[in-house]
Amino acid sequence: MLRICLVLILLAFRSVSFCQPNAAEKKKFSEEIERTITTMLDKWYPQSIDEEYGGFLSTFTFDFKPTGEQDKMIVSQARHTWTNARAAMRYQNKPHYAKAASHGFQFLKNVMWDKTYGGFYQLVDRKGNVKGGDQKTAYGNSFAIYALAAYYAQSRDTAALELAKKAFNWLEKHSHDPVHKGYFQHMLRDGTPVQRSGNTPSESDLGYKDQNSSIHLLEAFTELYHEWPDPLLRERLLEMLLLIRDKIVTPKGYMVLFFQPDWTPVSFADSSEAVILRHRYIDHVSFGHDVETAFLLIEAATAAKLDDPKTLVVAKRMVDHTLQNGWDNNLGGFYDQGYYFKNKPGITIIRAGKNWWSQVEGLNTLLFMSVVFPKDRNAYFDKSKKLWEYSQAYMIDHENGDWYEEGIDHDPQRKKGLKGHIWKATYHQYRALTHCILSLKY
Repeated sequence: MLRICLVLILLAFRSVSFCQPNAAEKKKFSEEIERTITTMLDKWYPQSIDEEYGGFLSTFTFDFKPTGEQDKMIVSQARHTWTNARAAMRYQNKPHYAKAASHGFQFLKNVMWDKTYGGFYQLVDRKGNVKGGDQKTAYGNSFAIYALAAYYAQSRDTAALELAKKAFNWLEKHSHDPVHKGYFQHMLRDGTPVQRSGNTPSESDLGYKDQNSSIHLLEAFTELYHEWPDPLLRERLLEMLLLIRDKIVTPKGYMVLFFQPDWTPVSFADSSEAVILRHRYIDHVSFGHDVETAFLLIEAATAAKLDDPKTLVVAKRMVDHTLQNGWDNNLGGFYDQGYYFKNKPGITIIRAGKNWWSQVEGLNTLLFMSVVFPKDRNAYFDKSKKLWEYSQAYMIDHENGDWYEEGIDHDPQRKKGLKGHIWKATYHQYRALTHCILSLKY
């Protein structure tokens, strides 16, 4: 079952009369996507369920054999739980998804939640022992909230909703910035925000606020708000939406990645090219995040019933900027990174690889925009077809299942790369592709 707000968005534009893509073409497109979803899910579940220690195994070889130490990070554990909860609602004839969602919830509640200080640990080993220090992140806690809200929607287990509320209130107490708004990303175990010092390496993001945790807090709050329409939650949902839309997104239509606590952008644009490239993690144009966020902004605005056309304008600008500057006009697909060097015209692609999540999120956003903006429907739809052709040829492993981590047109050795690890699970693929199928109905 997909979120009702997405249905309402698409229905609002259903009656607009413009040239429509061919119905048979859309049906074929949808059927191909559905086969991709079910093939992926069958590879992951139930085999990734860790029956011995709880939670989910994280790391798999290119041909889906478990490998390595199987550390468990809150992000991937929550994403597996979320996917199974949503799959249980969509495929009600397959009870193993509901079982897996319940299994994941128990691990989040009994192992990942810090019973002393609250909040979710970032990383544990396979047996559940805290690993890699005791720091916590807003990003990790956002995905826990996201999963708990989805699991509650599927199971109606009130313990899940109560834990989601506790996590939201823990972030409110420790991570939320009452002065400059938004959330601190890095915290000590007791919730104290981590501050940068003179000894913090310039390449480190420690102590910065950032777009990535912000967009996923927005996503998590949107998910939770459907199940718990709390006034403070709505206030924080709108706060994040406006921060992202009006502060993080630049006038050109791309997002700044990192900020000082007062939301001053972190930029190396006035440095030499060598310094800029050394700090590329901190400062670049991330095309995948931009197209993903365009969708999340509209989704959040609809959930909050924000009657303001500016969100649509900004979201469209983000997608159009990405298509103009980060799209491969030859094969199709979205490049990973670009940069506006002050002494060069336009934007320069500084990383031409195409990661899997950017392509699948981009596919969702393009199909979604083809419905929301009917005057540009064919342009967005044509790009989505090109992206799907690229994904079929270079991103989807038709032999072993799931998606390569990066497109094999640019990085052919990825054929033998890991299919799963603590940063690669099923969330991006499942969320984006199920939304694609909904968009193709209109």
